[in-house]
Amino acid sequence: MSAIRVARAHTKRDGVLKFEGCYHGHADYLLAKAGSGVATLGLPDSPGVPADFTRHTLTSPYNDIKALHQMIETNARMLACVIVEPVAGNMGVVPPHDEFLPALRELTSRYGIVLIFDEVITGFRVHYGGAQTLYGIAPDLTCLGKIIGGGLPVGAYGGAKELMQQVAPAGSVYQAGTLSGNPLAVTAGLETLKRLKAPGVYRKLEAQAQALAEGLGDAAARAGIPLTQTRVGSMLGAFFTNHPVVDYATAKQSDTERYAKFFHRMLSKGVYFAPSQFEAAFVSTAHTSRDIARTVASALAVFRAL
Repeated sequence: MSAIRVARAHTKRDGVLKFEGCYHGHADYLLAKAGSGVATLGLPDSPGVPADFTRHTLTSPYNDIKALHQMIETNARMLACVIVEPVAGNMGVVPPHDEFLPALRELTSRYGIVLIFDEVITGFRVHYGGAQTLYGIAPDLTCLGKIIGGGLPVGAYGGAKELMQQVAPAGSVYQAGTLSGNPLAVTAGLETLKRLKAPGVYRKLEAQAQALAEGLGDAAARAGIPLTQTRVGSMLGAFFTNHPVVDYATAKQSDTERYAKFFHRMLSKGVYFAPSQFEAAFVSTAHTSRDIARTVASALAVFRAL
């Protein structure tokens, strides 16, 4: 919300472009075709939100470069910003196609539109420098959260100096919060980031996540269960379908009822997966090889039961 306010102040435009299935918080104007809980519960795009609140919000299919070109070229004069999860994590895990983020960067730069990366999930999870470092794409603004608080509630945004100088007291864009700079959350976040800088942390995360994904895939195949997997670093997705999942539309074609049964049966075995088909599973630095092996063994039993 605050990053979009800065983008609007900077560009003197009102329009926001987001992508179907991407979730950026529950601000009224961002609930158009949101993923996460909205997708899980099967709710309309934005119940309880007046039409006027979303009239400046445009949506486009994730990973669809042709639609992206058409949307931006048609609406460039009214677009203040484009906001995107560089790796979608709220319709399940959907990695970007190789050309998607570069096309997004080129088009927004061409038309003077602020590019916002929502790295609340990906920040410090897929790489210490976030998805933007992993893919070599520099956004104008970055939103962070979750992991930077070490498990405590916290959020942050930042970016180019010319944009951040818009924010009060340096500029005129209002910014405030009861818990801004909360010392407990900030201290926990700093300690978390110190641990993530230790040698070999991301190499271990990659190896553990790969072992889990391969183990789940093998278990599903042995049980004759159709499973399409996605993964970027320690973020994992598992869709009960034979078809590739590349966007919100294909994610919704998976068998969500079977996923719900999978979740509850895994939970009964002491394994807590993402509770929704449209959320991501994560491997953390606390997980051990023994945890991975136990998870795979439990999954094989559950797949067979399904």
